[in-house]
Amino acid sequence: MTASLYSIPVEKITGEPASLGDFRGQVLLVVNVASKCGLTPQYEGLEKLYEKYRGQGLVIAGFPANDFKAQEPGTNEEIQSFCTLNYGVTFPLFSKINVVGTGKHPLYAALIAAQPNAAGAGEAPFREKLKGYGIDTLPEPEILWNFEKFLVSRSGEVVRRFSPDTPPEAPELVAAIETELAKS
Repeated sequence: MTASLYSIPVEKITGEPASLGDFRGQVLLVVNVASKCGLTPQYEGLEKLYEKYRGQGLVIAGFPANDFKAQEPGTNEEIQSFCTLNYGVTFPLFSKINVVGTGKHPLYAALIAAQPNAAGAGEAPFREKLKGYGIDTLPEPEILWNFEKFLVSRSGEVVRRFSPDTPPEAPELVAAIETELAKS
């Protein structure tokens, strides 16, 4: 992640202006989230990761997106309420954005450019699983689905990208986070 990526404007879920530059020097896990997805229970695991590692410098940044089968239809207020009441989310949430298509947020354009391929977790690639459900997906390097994860080092480099079906407790994701946290 370059300095210019740190300066891309975003909004907190409460509407205040922000940027990922607010987290310079910390390890970031940037995730596009949705409240009505089969993967929504990942909120619980993401919160556990945040609780476990935030004292060491991990920040999870959740970006709600309604790009996949309209699985995030709520307002920012509804999303924040849902996440707090159902999953006890305390990690930073940001205003709803687009992560694909012509209206793709510049943050996601930069993340994808920096890390065009996602590592998968399941036995079969998640893209094939979605096709099995009759869901057409966008070709790589586009975001595949909700809960795709980008790991950003303390120095701002996008070091890894994980497919949506990589759960927050997956050994390969936890190991990658621990490796980045160990770097000064």
